[in-house]
Amino acid sequence: MAAGNGRTVRDLRRANRTAVLQRLYFDGPLSRFELGPATGLSSGSVSNVVADLVADGLVEEAGSVDSDGGRPRTLLRVSPGSGHMIGVDVGETRVRVELFDLTLTELARAEHPLSPQRYEVEVIVDHIRQGIAEVLDTAGLAPERLLGAGIGVPGIVERTPDRGALVHGQTIGWDAVPLEALLRAGSPLPDTVPYFIDNGAKTLGQAEMWFGAGRGARNAVVVLFGSGVGASLVTPDVEQGRAVEWGHLTVRVRGRRCRCGALGCLEAYAGAESLLARWREEGGRAPDGTDEETALTSMLAAAHPPEGVAADPVALAVLEETAEYLGAGLSDLINLFQPERILIGGWAGLALGARFLPAVRRHAMSYALRHPAGKVTVDLGRLGPDAVTVGAAILPLADFFARGGRRPDPAPEYPLPAWRTALQERTPR
Repeated sequence: MAAGNGRTVRDLRRANRTAVLQRLYFDGPLSRFELGPATGLSSGSVSNVVADLVADGLVEEAGSVDSDGGRPRTLLRVSPGSGHMIGVDVGETRVRVELFDLTLTELARAEHPLSPQRYEVEVIVDHIRQGIAEVLDTAGLAPERLLGAGIGVPGIVERTPDRGALVHGQTIGWDAVPLEALLRAGSPLPDTVPYFIDNGAKTLGQAEMWFGAGRGARNAVVVLFGSGVGASLVTPDVEQGRAVEWGHLTVRVRGRRCRCGALGCLEAYAGAESLLARWREEGGRAPDGTDEETALTSMLAAAHPPEGVAADPVALAVLEETAEYLGAGLSDLINLFQPERILIGGWAGLALGARFLPAVRRHAMSYALRHPAGKVTVDLGRLGPDAVTVGAAILPLADFFARGGRRPDPAPEYPLPAWRTALQERTPR
């Protein structure tokens, strides 16, 4: 039976389950009495939904609290072991895979370093498969118990009906790579466990908005500052965030050549790879055979040595120039989107850290329009180097919540007759 707005009874029950699960997840433990005003549901609806969720093993009791003159009220929470997710960060220095329970407590992790400037599709697909198998084995978890595997990748992700998620990663040489199909072939996961593939900046933004420095903001931009740079825009219209190729904004006409092949991109001046390249061009030296993260640490040590040791003026100059380019790039985001907050994350952003931030703020405010600049804060993200994997794991978690805490139905092997589809819509679940 459909409601007046076209929603079926099944849709309403799913929405009620979603509302209760999300309130318990973000604000719990809560009593049934508190869930009513928190969700807008009647006491009867709350009792029915809670009973359903407890029967499904998704919600459990978490003690009690005294009430005003009455019986103690039982507190409820989401059961941590009732679901598991995998988050994968396909970074530009390593592939990181982490296994989480439903409350995003890390249970196991695996890391596979990548050779500098080497992003062979087969190698990365193999690293993801191996990492998934490793974390499942470490935790002793059967793969069919997973809600899904979320994967954050560099580049634009296109979803197609016939080939699944395609990745257009121009800076790493990926042109319409059918990553989802490649992972599914020989996957350690059964077909009932979905893959969720999205841009790494978006997964970083998702994590910071759910659990980090973005929580409570309605308009925010979360910047991923690693080998290159990217950003995720979150607004009331795009609550899940939208990745924007901010690193390929032109900041200098006929400027340095970017990894994407164009001239003058922000990434050619503000990414860690270009920052280190400019330092070397001016005579700076990182230890031989080091990866980007170690080289950046060496540069920072040269620019800010212990007391009594002279600073490297070249390293200082390159860092200041990078801060100016990054601030100018942020000013474009401020003028275009007028966010409440800008958060800087990613391994390079966190490595540069608080010492680098005042210069970035100063340049951003000097290049931006006064009115939106006066309303924005620019800070570091709070979730550290694992934020992309946490955000990737949120992708299957958000889908699970949207389904009211139910796993996806297995796809039928043949089209169901219309009468059976209609009957399923009426059947309580």
